[in-house]
Amino acid sequence: MTVALALLVGILAVGWYVPRLLRRVDLRRRDPVLLIVAWLTSVAGVVLGAAAFVAMLLLPDHGPAARLLATLHHCLAVLEHGAPPQVEELTGRLGVAVLVALAVRIAIVSTRSSRLRAHRRRANLAVLQLAGRFGGPGGVLWLAHDQPLAFSMAGRPAVVVATEGLTRHLGEDAVAAVLAHERAHLAGRHHLLVAAAEALKATLPFVPLFRRAPGAIRDLVELAADVSAARACGQAAVRNALLTVTRHDAPGTSLAMAQHAVDLRLARLGHRPRRPGRLRRTAAYGLTAVAAVTLPFVAGTGMAIALALVLC
Repeated sequence: MTVALALLVGILAVGWYVPRLLRRVDLRRRDPVLLIVAWLTSVAGVVLGAAAFVAMLLLPDHGPAARLLATLHHCLAVLEHGAPPQVEELTGRLGVAVLVALAVRIAIVSTRSSRLRAHRRRANLAVLQLAGRFGGPGGVLWLAHDQPLAFSMAGRPAVVVATEGLTRHLGEDAVAAVLAHERAHLAGRHHLLVAAAEALKATLPFVPLFRRAPGAIRDLVELAADVSAARACGQAAVRNALLTVTRHDAPGTSLAMAQHAVDLRLARLGHRPRRPGRLRRTAAYGLTAVAAVTLPFVAGTGMAIALALVLC
């Protein structure tokens, strides 16, 4: 059972300390997509680690993990049976019950919040369609309002909403940057990422990794959309748009141009981070995902080995 407990320690370490490490990253220079991958796959690693912890308690001799560790040192046999089999089986069954309860809770919260968002979106869109008109490339819904505002609403169909105040207060390049920013949200499914993080937070708010994920993901998707808009229209156009577009009046189910992390985004636009090639980015995303998912297992294995060395 001690091997399984070592894995549990690894899970707890990731859940409590990884958010601190991720929040120390300089967002003005790092790829926001890479950090989104790191946050989401860290969450996945914790969930998979919890499932593996329960499975190890229920499998005979804790499954292949204990046999692999036993090859490192003969005295790991002391660790493999740290508790009577009856206790391990009972703990495993309780773990299964907890995992099932959490899975049901996540499903309920996700379904409820999804229905609520869909209802609010339909209501908001119905009002906006009465007050606005579709026009321009990409079918933007334009509202006759002097305040410069833009936001995107996911769903079927996905919609970019903008006010005519954009064209009155901004130049063509800045207007194009605003629309490119909002389309990047829709293309990247950023609304779905934020919603998933919110559902996990509602289920396990006492785990720092889950509690802090929604706020971090919101900031990162805005940075990612800025990167996409700057690549299409230039950093100056995005910066001008951020300084002009209003931060208010967007529906709660939307992602608006100037709603989150504006100061951070302006600071990032003041730098010119080097953008690596596509192959290098893909490799970085893959390695980050693998590292984040396996981190609880690596930490647990390290803890088991440390215990073996100390006890031997």
